Amino acid sequence: MKIGIDVDDTIVMTLIPMVKYANKYNREVLGRDGIVGNFGLIQNRYYLEALYGWNAKEKYGFFDMYYKNVLEECEMIQDVDKVCQKLKKEKNLIYFITARMTNIKNCNSEEITKKTLVNNNIPYDKLIFDASNKLDVCKKEGIDLLIEDSYETCKELLDNGIKSILVTTKMNERINSNDVPRVHNWNEVYDQVMKMNSQESLV
Repeated sequence: MKIGIDVDDTIVMTLIPMVKYANKYNREVLGRDGIVGNFGLIQNRYYLEALYGWNAKEKYGFFDMYYKNVLEECEMIQDVDKVCQKLKKEKNLIYFITARMTNIKNCNSEEITKKTLVNNNIPYDKLIFDASNKLDVCKKEGIDLLIEDSYETCKELLDNGIKSILVTTKMNERINSNDVPRVHNWNEVYDQVMKMNSQESLV
């Protein structure tokens, strides 16, 4: 199986440093305070706009100032390494497909991400950046399954015949996602992949 895996809030906990620096930027640069959106009901990866009400100029101003700090401070989610190693040993191909941007000044997203994967013993076959449209990427790369924290992306893939698994986060935990397989940790990810494999072998 060719498995696609998102990076932010799927294998690393990006939300914690993102909110830490977003609050700092909101207060110190924009002169505002507080989160204006609601946690738990955000369907896609655009949670900065949803939480803070930033426009595009404000958002990219934040990225230019703090994106490097955010990426460097992301911590690996528990058991990602063990599960990815098992999936690789079982002859699956692992493609990391991330919307992490490579055009932010003073931030080498590729270098930081590769270092994170190497330092945490995460095996992979390909690493794809700037994936703003994951459906197109999955079609192009022949991905059989995408593991992802965006409900919107998971649903779009399922609607186009590509399997997906929704990783529960603080951003999406209150979304009614009965139409998408949902997991709460990486051991459940592995179990869900095995379940999908067994169902496919019966067809």
